[in-house]
Amino acid sequence: MHFQRSLPQAKHLIVLSGEIYDVVVDIRPDSPTFKQWLGIHLKADLHQQLFIPAGFAHGFCVLSPTVHLIYQCSALFNLAEDRVFCYNDPEIGIVWPIDEPLLSEKDRLAPRFKDVN
Repeated sequence: MHFQRSLPQAKHLIVLSGEIYDVVVDIRPDSPTFKQWLGIHLKADLHQQLFIPAGFAHGFCVLSPTVHLIYQCSALFNLAEDRVFCYNDPEIGIVWPIDEPLLSEKDRLAPRFKDVN
């Protein structure tokens, strides 16, 4: 699950072809929904879009053989502020629709949410 620590980004996703399962996690400590997550299937043929407010971690998995999407961010990527926590952290409890995802090295080595600084 990806986010920027002190320079959070709002994000807008549009699936042009294929299907993804998209997950957002509220990581705003003062929020009544802190650490709660929402998962949604986004399919191109249904013309679905998703807006993710700043202050949420984000991740998705591809459910079709290929996918094309537009991924817009409200601010530039800042490597110094880039953070990640593991997609299957039991503290968050996300239920994914696949059992064995192919992960980038960054995602494979991601710490638990409680260990992200």
